[in-house]
Amino acid sequence: MGMGEPGRGRRLWRDWLVRHRIAATLLTGAVGLAALGAVLVVLPGWVVGYDLAGARVAPQDQLNAVNSVRTTLLQAVGGMAVLFGAYATWRQLRVSQDGLRATQEGYLTDRFSRAVDQLGSDKQDVRIGGLHALWRIAEHSARDREAIISIQAAFLRSHLPWPPAGSQSPPPEAPINDVAPLETRAADAQVALTGLGVLCQHREQSWVNLSVTDLRRADCDGLWLNEVNFDRACMEAAGLYHANLTRASLVSVNLRHAELRTAILRQARCVLADLRGARLVETDLRDADFTDADMREANLRKADARGAVLRRADLRLADLRGADLSSVELQEARMTGALASERTVWPAGFDPVAAGVVVTADPGPEPSPLLQPPALLLAVPPLRSVP
Repeated sequence: MGMGEPGRGRRLWRDWLVRHRIAATLLTGAVGLAALGAVLVVLPGWVVGYDLAGARVAPQDQLNAVNSVRTTLLQAVGGMAVLFGAYATWRQLRVSQDGLRATQEGYLTDRFSRAVDQLGSDKQDVRIGGLHALWRIAEHSARDREAIISIQAAFLRSHLPWPPAGSQSPPPEAPINDVAPLETRAADAQVALTGLGVLCQHREQSWVNLSVTDLRRADCDGLWLNEVNFDRACMEAAGLYHANLTRASLVSVNLRHAELRTAILRQARCVLADLRGARLVETDLRDADFTDADMREANLRKADARGAVLRRADLRLADLRGADLSSVELQEARMTGALASERTVWPAGFDPVAAGVVVTADPGPEPSPLLQPPALLLAVPPLRSVP
């Protein structure tokens, strides 16, 4: 009996509080209605009497004037009620939006955490699922995009170091024709690379670090890799068709036999890069730096290299037919056996014949890339140049 008394007291208190609130609400409503009645009944007559200032007016005209004032007041009250309702609706909408935003943020945080946890799984399909989840989060959340790009880059650096650290990766001395495409030998890494190359199109941070990575036969076709650091990476036979490598750092990178047709390498830094046998057909090389680069047997047909630096570059046996080399720095460049045509544009005062260039017929229009097999499926021919 004694234990039931406190519960009964609390119920009585709640009942009294509810009744008190109802009474307060009713009283407030009654006061409001009384005030509104006073305004609509008393105020119109006072306003009309004040305006007449004691002048004699027919009762019917005075009644019409009072009704006009009353109608105006009713319209004003109605307008205020509409405005108040609109404000209340707007406030409720804001509260609902804030609640929805908080819910979405919590949901994204949970998804982000689960996706990152998946990257540490021993199963490749689980890691691929985590990478796709991060990719999707980055497409819908600009706040998380930079962090996800950094996570993708770190995933590539840790899973594809160069030279290879694990026994599952092809040894560094393996012939490139014996190396499987990246999407076959490390499908999760290819997903991370593709996602990074898509998200970099809208990123805000300046540099992404993919240096010293094993990207042999990677598929980078059409990706945005501008301002990405590939220093000392191995990208032999990688597919970079129509890729955007503007201002990328490619110092000492291995790009032998890489497919770079119609790629953009404007202002890229390719110092000491190995581009032997690379396909740079119709590539934008303007203002790029190829100082001390090895470009033997490289195919630069119809490339736009205006303003590029080829100081001490090795261009022996390279195909320069139709290339625009105007305003290019060719000091100490080696060009013995390189091919040129009447469409090749040289810097002012440069003598290609004295440099050992072989002038031959122009090859004409380039075949459509849609009629050619993907670069990753091609068996690269052996290099004629001495390693």
